[in-house]
Amino acid sequence: MEVQEKPKTTVVNRVQKNIRMDLWNIIEFQILSHCHLNKIFISEFNLKCLTFLVLNNNMELTTFCTEVIKKGLSGSTQSVRNILAKAEKKGLVTKLGKSKKKILINPDLNIQATGNILLDYKIMRVDPKELQ
Repeated sequence: MEVQEKPKTTVVNRVQKNIRMDLWNIIEFQILSHCHLNKIFISEFNLKCLTFLVLNNNMELTTFCTEVIKKGLSGSTQSVRNILAKAEKKGLVTKLGKSKKKILINPDLNIQATGNILLDYKIMRVDPKELQ
């Protein structure tokens, strides 16, 4: 007679949250999630500029810098350019063209900013003892 082992069950502490956010906050959340999961440091000021970039994607660089200042997110175009240069090195921003560069959030981030948005993350940690 063959004895069958019962599959080992894992106890999981599950947390479900349903939150409604405005467009600005849901974009910020997506950027922060990407940065956290990829261990990319981002300041509050950088986050605001990147969020504004998502909302104004594919804009000419000089125009974008001017708009950020008008919005009150920065005091100088050089600060905005520095943020974008750092963000580009971190893979968060893409620049297109040579003379009148267009800037956009890196499409690989898959940031959603139009229509109804439902973010469905499934993030899990397994206790190493459970893997044995």
